[in-house]
Amino acid sequence: MADKQPPPSPVSKPGDPLDLGTSVAGEEDPGASFDAPRGTEGRSDQPAGEAGAQPRGTMPAMAPGDEAPAGTPSTGENVCPQCGGTGRQGASSCPNCQGTGKVIVGIGGA
Repeated sequence: MADKQPPPSPVSKPGDPLDLGTSVAGEEDPGASFDAPRGTEGRSDQPAGEAGAQPRGTMPAMAPGDEAPAGTPSTGENVCPQCGGTGRQGASSCPNCQGTGKVIVGIGGA
């Protein structure tokens, strides 16, 4: 009578070599389960209308006391805390608001 070996156990035991060629889900190569659609190489994943690497022109001028450029969402004008809204400090213009008496600050929540 020929000796028959039992089939390999699906559960590995300490010291058993791992079979990395097959996953428990039965895929041939578990690391290669995602294939990008053909023809998408080099295409941008950014929204249409603007290329991500394109420069956007110059930033609006900001005073040293501004937290963001004018027109930025969730910002607004506030009285300059250094000159109290006068635009002056002594005999010269306020360096914080550059003489406008206003600074742009963040408003609202997060």
